[in-house]
Amino acid sequence: MQALAFVDLETTGATATADRITEIGIVEVDADGAVREWQQLVNPGTRIPPFIEQLTGISNAMVADAPPFEAVAPEVLRRLEGRLFVAHNARFDYGFLKNEFKRLGVSFRAPVLCTVKLSRALFPEHKRHNLDSLIERHGLAADARHRALADARLIHQFWQRVNTAPGAAAVEAAVRQQNARPSLPAYLDAGIVDELPEGPGVYLFYGENALPLYVGKAKDIKKRALSHFAADHRSGKEMDLARQVRRIDWIETAGEVGALLREAVLVKALRPSYNRQLRKSEETCTWTLVDEGSGWLRPQLVATRDLAIRLQTACYGLFKNTREATEVLRALAGEYNLCDALTGLETVAPGKPCFGHQIRRCKGACVGREPLAKHTLRLVGALAGQKLVSWPFSGPALLREGEEAHLVDGWRYRGTVRRDAELADLLASDPPPFDRDIYKILAKHVGRMTPLPAALDKPEANP
Repeated sequence: MQALAFVDLETTGATATADRITEIGIVEVDADGAVREWQQLVNPGTRIPPFIEQLTGISNAMVADAPPFEAVAPEVLRRLEGRLFVAHNARFDYGFLKNEFKRLGVSFRAPVLCTVKLSRALFPEHKRHNLDSLIERHGLAADARHRALADARLIHQFWQRVNTAPGAAAVEAAVRQQNARPSLPAYLDAGIVDELPEGPGVYLFYGENALPLYVGKAKDIKKRALSHFAADHRSGKEMDLARQVRRIDWIETAGEVGALLREAVLVKALRPSYNRQLRKSEETCTWTLVDEGSGWLRPQLVATRDLAIRLQTACYGLFKNTREATEVLRALAGEYNLCDALTGLETVAPGKPCFGHQIRRCKGACVGREPLAKHTLRLVGALAGQKLVSWPFSGPALLREGEEAHLVDGWRYRGTVRRDAELADLLASDPPPFDRDIYKILAKHVGRMTPLPAALDKPEANP
């Protein structure tokens, strides 16, 4: 029998990169069947939210005199060393411990078994596999839910029950399937499977030279990166990529936004041969409206690289090139009965009808039969669905995600820091040009941004 460690943690929240551990419970089971239990409150170094206090019963007062994680880390390592790490929703508990050890400069790795996945494999006829469902289904004895040692005991009880029925053979098969090693390209070091992190970030595939073949982003780097080597490849191109991989690098991020931003930047900077999307395009453009007087607003195409730093002029659409922008405007002209001449789609002599008027699509603004202001109202209405979000701040802003803060100015991503003191270097550098893909990522999260304090919006503020 393999040595096991049934583990449960209580934490200040659900994000491993930002929240902290408040209690650790471990049930150790040796190869000879001997059982030991260990429980420890941990001072998280931050306040426990009221709803977490209510859920777990662990209050700020209870952890005030408890040791910090760094003080108990050696004991935790000793109790987990050489054991299969068993937890319910193991990614949560394992992720928290990995991040706590990472803060101490320690790389923590262990073979992992998730009892949620084990329950699904053994009892596929049931829809629910949370711990409360297991308590009811298997008659587990629960004495104090949402306390670390009590929940670790429940996981141990579940393990004992399933080894009785459906039996050890069925459990062993399910465990073997859950921990099956993926097939890897012949030239890739097999040790990479244990090294790849299970959190968000970007991963880079390299071949025989220093330039990456592919850059990808993921909520779970390990799962996504290894999926490229699955037997059921979706295309010959992916099979070809897998055959060429010799090395994998990665950058961990605090969340999905950081992963998306880094992917967009790296693909444009490194131009990997297998990335079709996010490649640099110097032709990206947008429509603006120019006031020609007398109520006439004329569409004007502007290259996004020429946009003012804060994008406070109304802009409509982000297009890969002039052709795409013109095709969209032409389609809108047809749908909204716009004048080809006034929209710049056709050049005609003053007072002469455009082609659209000749075929009775244009309502005659080009020949004075429709007021220019009325045509402009229809034009603005036609473009409304294409309108970009104007930059809402007078200066740079921060988008905080876990322990990271993304610095943004006029939709231009200037970099990511973990400490505000590091912002000075980013602010002192030249801002990058406006980027279509970065805008699309950031515009979805503008509600989470906060303006950079005036004191920080000056490089000299943080020497």
